[in-house]
Amino acid sequence: MRIAVVGAGYVGLVTGVCFAEFGFNVVCVDSDARKVAALRKGIVPIFEPGLKGKLRWNQEAGRFAASDDLGAAVREADIIFIAVGTPTTPGNGAADTRFVEIAARQIAGNLRGFSVVVIKSTVPVGCCRRIEALIRETNPKADFEIASNPEFLREGSAVDDFLHPDRVVIGVNSERARESLVSLYKPLSQQDTPILVTGLESAELTKYAANSFLAMKVTFINQIADLCEQVGADALEVARGIGLDERIGQRFLQPGPGIGGSCFPKDTEALAAIARDAGSPISIIDAVVSANNERKAAIARRIIDAMGGDAKAKKIGILGVTFKANTDDMREAPSLVIIPRLQQAGARIAAYDPVAMGVAETLLPGTEWKSDAYEVARGADALVILTEWNEFKTLNLERIAEEMKTPLLIDLRCIYTLDEITGTPFIYHSIGRPAVMPSLRDSVSVISA
Repeated sequence: MRIAVVGAGYVGLVTGVCFAEFGFNVVCVDSDARKVAALRKGIVPIFEPGLKGKLRWNQEAGRFAASDDLGAAVREADIIFIAVGTPTTPGNGAADTRFVEIAARQIAGNLRGFSVVVIKSTVPVGCCRRIEALIRETNPKADFEIASNPEFLREGSAVDDFLHPDRVVIGVNSERARESLVSLYKPLSQQDTPILVTGLESAELTKYAANSFLAMKVTFINQIADLCEQVGADALEVARGIGLDERIGQRFLQPGPGIGGSCFPKDTEALAAIARDAGSPISIIDAVVSANNERKAAIARRIIDAMGGDAKAKKIGILGVTFKANTDDMREAPSLVIIPRLQQAGARIAAYDPVAMGVAETLLPGTEWKSDAYEVARGADALVILTEWNEFKTLNLERIAEEMKTPLLIDLRCIYTLDEITGTPFIYHSIGRPAVMPSLRDSVSVISA
């Protein structure tokens, strides 16, 4: 079976490489000639653990190729995935599907024989049927079927998520499309992965509903953490206590500085827009969007409050700027709100991130970039852990404290236990837990939004 993937971004590249890993012949197409040239050399334009090795392995095996010739790739393909971006439309939060439509028109003119055109991009409900109509209008003689196959990849573990998913969702409106895609995912069904076959609209909505539910879960634990600070509870203990209920589960119950990345912020806004347009607004998702937007600004205020309410002319060290660990993705990262607000308050920012400094440099002007955490800490009035990179979990805390002008540690990911901090010189603040003071280790003072 021959596969063409249109779009060599995050989703498209992972999809193409992993289908090649299954043993299929894959051509990943992108209009960016420089990206294609890099991929042909085995250079991966994104940081995603395991992706580079599998790309090179499958290139050498002759199963994966990168190309900027969409026509040639489509004409040879049995299944064509559209995996282009669907950014948020400014003003209303709806997903912008123009790149999907452009890809569909280009595909339509190059269809030869029977093919299944699969929308992998995250699109509003009803988009697959509109794309089907667009292709038929562009090429009335085309022999094809449309399908929806939403992705559920987590940045930082996308390769493993693709190869060992919780489930695969396939939306179809014909038996031919169902047979093709069930056959495509046979390597997963043989390892007992659930393959859910639905209608087109159900598949499209499943993607938005899943991400919005997870975003709601994160927002919930963030607000519970705020409550914990006010009543003297420990948010990590509460999260553990509710997460042990199998109806709730442990995942996505880690309090932090707010939701970021390419999916959760975009998809919650898009679902809210879909619901409004359908005349069935989802107020709980509207609240999630609002709460997350407010949280990032509130976190900046927390940092300033922990410094006595004044950050003017003070040096603040930032550890990690990506929205989560194990990715170089800066989209909607809390750092993009928090750091500028600290700068507006007069602070001087020094920062370090293991992989994203090259990307972040243009996004966070005025930031001093350092080579490691200890350089960031040198002479700092406060040190803020903003991303939960593993290397920040094993810092020499005594050395960090010695480097700092004031040993104030603000741990926005709760990567240290209160016991680990006890005995260090730090004034320690975290999310949803009591603050720890060097002279009063049992303190229950907190900073609140």
